[in-house]
Amino acid sequence: MKMIKTVAIALVVGSVSFGAFAAKEVTKEEVKSMKLEKIGTVNTTAETTSPMDARHALSKLADEKGGKYYLIIAGREHGKFSAVADVYK
Repeated sequence: MKMIKTVAIALVVGSVSFGAFAAKEVTKEEVKSMKLEKIGTVNTTAETTSPMDARHALSKLADEKGGKYYLIIAGREHGKFSAVADVYK
């Protein structure tokens, strides 16, 4: 029983820590005020089924590119959602 509690706690702590490292969406004003440096652009495929899924995908792609922040610069809904974002560090 103690082992189950330990595993459950480890899973909760692990999921919280992964969320802490996700790239954060910012506004144009935040990009200017924080003087962020653009390091590239990412885009989602047309496979996401909601705006939140597109944001999550952009955050993950920004992480993979080494960014801490992303700014959505374009979005499209055509039965599914796709988006483009600039990535900043």
